[in-house]
Amino acid sequence: MPLDGMTASAPTPGATHAWIGLGANLGERTAALRQAVQALAALPGTCVLRTSSLYRSAPVDAGGPDYLNAVAEIATTLGPHELLAALQALEQAAGRERPYRNAPRTLDLDLLLYGGQRIATAQLTVPHPRMFERAFVLLPLAELAPEQVSPAALQVVSGQTIALHHGPAWLDAA
Repeated sequence: MPLDGMTASAPTPGATHAWIGLGANLGERTAALRQAVQALAALPGTCVLRTSSLYRSAPVDAGGPDYLNAVAEIATTLGPHELLAALQALEQAAGRERPYRNAPRTLDLDLLLYGGQRIATAQLTVPHPRMFERAFVLLPLAELAPEQVSPAALQVVSGQTIALHHGPAWLDAA
């Protein structure tokens, strides 16, 4: 899939499929998310396979402007903790600050799923511990990987306000 002039490489043999939640509610949100997808594609041993549509939703358990959210499916040879560290470095490079829990963000990258692994360490929990509580995660994830999101899970978040902001071509739009 071309990403703003980039060509995606084929996944490396032995790579693990992972799904990354992307969000931003400060600054040029769409541009920040485009840059994040490009940065994901540039990670060592990583290929961006697909991205969902872009969704708009109000912050959950926080104030601030509406978020734009999407999910990216990647194939990566990075281990889960290496991938988490890379995601946090990308957030920091995008100016992410953490003054308090659920503060507004220039960029938020969450490791939602890493293959079929279940991980519970002090640094990382996979599947993401709150993903099944959030429509802004489940709707874009279901768009890419419907087998990962049950109808019951979608029903749980059906009362949350979320709107399609731009279809899957949002990466290519100027």
